[in-house]
Amino acid sequence: MDMHNKRLSHPVPQFMRESWLTLNGNWGFAFDKDNKGLEEKWFKGKELPLEINVPFVFESKLSNVEAKEKCNVIWYKKNIELEPEKGKRILLHFEAVDYATDVWVNGEHVGSHEGGFVPFAFDISNAAVAGENNIVARVEDHTSCRQPLGKQSWKGENFLCWYTTTTGIWRDVWIEEVPVEYIESIYITPDVKLSAVDIEVYMNNMAGKGSLEAEILFAGKSITTGSQMVQEGKCKIRLDVSSNDPDFRVHYWEPGTPNLYDLKLTLKSEWGEDSVLSYFGMRKVHSENGKIYLNNKEFYQKLVLNQGYYGDALMTPPSVDWLVEDVKKIKAFGFNGVRMHQKIEDNRFAYLCDHYGLVMWAEMPSSYDFDKKTSVRVLSEIEKLVQKHYNNPSVIAWTLFNESWGLNEIYDNRSQQSFVDSVYYYVKHIDPTRLVIGNDGWEHTLTDVLTIHDYSYEGAFEKRYNKIHEHVNGVLSQTSLRKNYAKGYRYSDEPIMVSEYGGIAYAKEHNEQDSWGYGERLNDADEVIERFKHITESLMSIDEICGFCYTQLTDVEQEINGLLDHNHEYKFDPGRIKSILDNGRKGGFVFA
Repeated sequence: MDMHNKRLSHPVPQFMRESWLTLNGNWGFAFDKDNKGLEEKWFKGKELPLEINVPFVFESKLSNVEAKEKCNVIWYKKNIELEPEKGKRILLHFEAVDYATDVWVNGEHVGSHEGGFVPFAFDISNAAVAGENNIVARVEDHTSCRQPLGKQSWKGENFLCWYTTTTGIWRDVWIEEVPVEYIESIYITPDVKLSAVDIEVYMNNMAGKGSLEAEILFAGKSITTGSQMVQEGKCKIRLDVSSNDPDFRVHYWEPGTPNLYDLKLTLKSEWGEDSVLSYFGMRKVHSENGKIYLNNKEFYQKLVLNQGYYGDALMTPPSVDWLVEDVKKIKAFGFNGVRMHQKIEDNRFAYLCDHYGLVMWAEMPSSYDFDKKTSVRVLSEIEKLVQKHYNNPSVIAWTLFNESWGLNEIYDNRSQQSFVDSVYYYVKHIDPTRLVIGNDGWEHTLTDVLTIHDYSYEGAFEKRYNKIHEHVNGVLSQTSLRKNYAKGYRYSDEPIMVSEYGGIAYAKEHNEQDSWGYGERLNDADEVIERFKHITESLMSIDEICGFCYTQLTDVEQEINGLLDHNHEYKFDPGRIKSILDNGRKGGFVFA
């Protein structure tokens, strides 16, 4: 298997070991509507009456359950054969479970986790036995506005642009074998200016000692190696990526040339060796004087908004092929990037953006209430979002909040303003290398980009946004009518992007009464193309704006604003969209 397909087959392409096993497939399943499972100790081996196809949620057709009635507590069970090896540990991984999870192995509780969009793992070594092992998971999800929901409806039914809820396991479940002391996490930070890369590695044991060896390869050729002692479970290595290249050439990552370096890490300790395969890209993103730069070249972004819903499978792609096709179709339309909206996306989607060359804005799903408990929950998942995608070169921006959702009084509420600012600074602390948008769309507090949402069609953008800097502290959007900045904040020469526009509603197969979209419904594909051409060319004519994000890539259930339909099939000839994008401001780098 070549490296590309090897990565696509793994749940975490940037952190691969040789010894791992998927647990996707049929699991026992039960609804616990009376919440009696804990009292009756269902984790002690109770047979569950139903079967579910993991990782698809019971609300989806592909789960083979497809129950629409809400149930706040559900149970899973799977029997697996294990042969634990002496001197090894067994890690049980869940890539995402919505929302609160407890897991037992052979009746022994091995861990709890709260958070519906981020991965977690438990060491099950002490509970595992040779032969058959029983894994049981209990999931509790109230779909409360006080937890991050993203686009899940909290009203019991779909409305506007909120969709079917997701309950339980909705991403890969898998196990892997590791030494007693092993590599727990890595942070790879490129330094384009000095042609170097910093590799920061953390072990599972804070007191752990040993040595770490790193090898960097490009196109199968070893570029450089290095080693460093591990002290107190941590070490950092800086390597020159051009040192062994005859031309001292650095292979940069850019959308047109998405070069990836391979990285092999080997930890040696008294407990043996642990090897991890990863990769990285040499790229830098920054802003200055109202412009965004990629590798020190002005970069004009043509993004498409992607909500990551996959037909009858809801938020879980039916197969990795859906992810591959999505990325290829985004490029076929002529976009150079994607804004993942209100969802923390699959690792393999981020890898495909790395591999094929799309920039990506990663976004935290919103909650819809504001209090101290909610704030803790949001902050916890934002931290894990940044950890998850830190090493993806395609990710150039973090979007923390959207349209004041869950922050309804942010315009003049100092508590809500301070919370967004504190999260902005915290993300800057753990990742100072990327752009951070505090509250996308309007009522900005601290932000690296002034982003505007404008779904109006009447009149041309270049006329309404004339002399943009004279109105930048007021109202520019003709749809929200909210000020660009919250009270007490002002424009500070940030780059300006229209990060949501378009949303043209069109779908022949939908009834006017059961579909939703922005503006009037159009009945002809040619009309949609003409409207897209009008508003997009208008945006691209404004020199002060350095990019945009079109809403959206696909239809989602009742929402029919997509360039692709609910099943991700083309609604329009991609060549016609691409010709419009290509004939305006050049997608990608801007040359004087």
